[in-house]
Amino acid sequence: MLVSDFHFHLPDELIAQEPLAVRDASRMLHLERNTSQWSDGMFRDFPERLRPGDLMVFNNTRVFPARLYGRREGRRAQAVSPNSHSPATRDFMHGRIEVLLARQISTEPNDWECLVRPGRKIGIGERLCFGEGDEIEAEVLARAEFGERHIRFRPVRDFFAALDRIGHVPLPPYIARADSSRDRERYQTVYAGPRGSVAAPTAGLHFTPEVLDRIRQRGVETVDITLHVGLGTFQAIRVKRIEDHKLHSEPYSISPDAADAINQALQNARRVIAVGTTTVRALEHAVRAGAGSIAAGAGAADLFIYPGFEFKVVKAMLTNFHLPQSSLLMLVSAFAGKENILRGYQHAVSEKYRFYSYGDCMFID
Repeated sequence: MLVSDFHFHLPDELIAQEPLAVRDASRMLHLERNTSQWSDGMFRDFPERLRPGDLMVFNNTRVFPARLYGRREGRRAQAVSPNSHSPATRDFMHGRIEVLLARQISTEPNDWECLVRPGRKIGIGERLCFGEGDEIEAEVLARAEFGERHIRFRPVRDFFAALDRIGHVPLPPYIARADSSRDRERYQTVYAGPRGSVAAPTAGLHFTPEVLDRIRQRGVETVDITLHVGLGTFQAIRVKRIEDHKLHSEPYSISPDAADAINQALQNARRVIAVGTTTVRALEHAVRAGAGSIAAGAGAADLFIYPGFEFKVVKAMLTNFHLPQSSLLMLVSAFAGKENILRGYQHAVSEKYRFYSYGDCMFID
């Protein structure tokens, strides 16, 4: 199966650059898998699409300010000119850098997997400095499997408090602006819990406390699981054949209460509805790890879902609109059928839906 089979044309003006003033004011395209029919609606009417006895599963991960801007200390950099006093050499050796923290490898020492820019100029042994007065410092230890860097931060009293002060909201690259103070609240679900994601589970951004209350009043059960969104969710596919692509793993955890609720719903043939593709991946990975039932505990999901995949847990999903030729578009195509999804996306483009993280959503059942 070719990656190019999952291409569609999206005008740049449909890529949402800002969140709406009100979370639940987004539009919602409803796609029925069995009939291949779709209808236009509003997310605030989503509770009326649910049935008493449904079980909704949310990913309650919390995004942290994982993007850091700083400078290289310059001791390991190779000069661009024999004249070490030239402005070009000074700029090269101490120039601005960007680090996106992706996954904490260990806490003592404080080691992370990350992406760095400019990648080719930041070598092993380079020291990186962030914040006024070099509040945080790190050393590049190694290159990782997908071209990332393994870095180690020097001990500080409260590392995550320092990140809160000097870090930036890790908005995705298709949002062509700097992050703002507003993003700290809006690029976060209202039910966010454990910290650990570098990208929001964006299907959850539409929910408000009032919408959640209306869902529960309809007799719908809700549970939370946690999958910390990392590079696996948004990494580019650089192969021609889908089968040759390999995903990063992302850590997840499922509590005993959540596992019991999901297994009970499966046993009773109740509809399990996943809020977001990250929830789908965690559930479908966990049921395979549990040999047919959801086991409580922690793990690492590296399940790549594309057409031909057999879903064992999820019967419906809420999701945003995804990038062309992305693993997330392949996941929803596996669930609803590639032709259904691409026709639905063509309709969304013609009706000027807003796409991607701050965009509108799609309910597939």
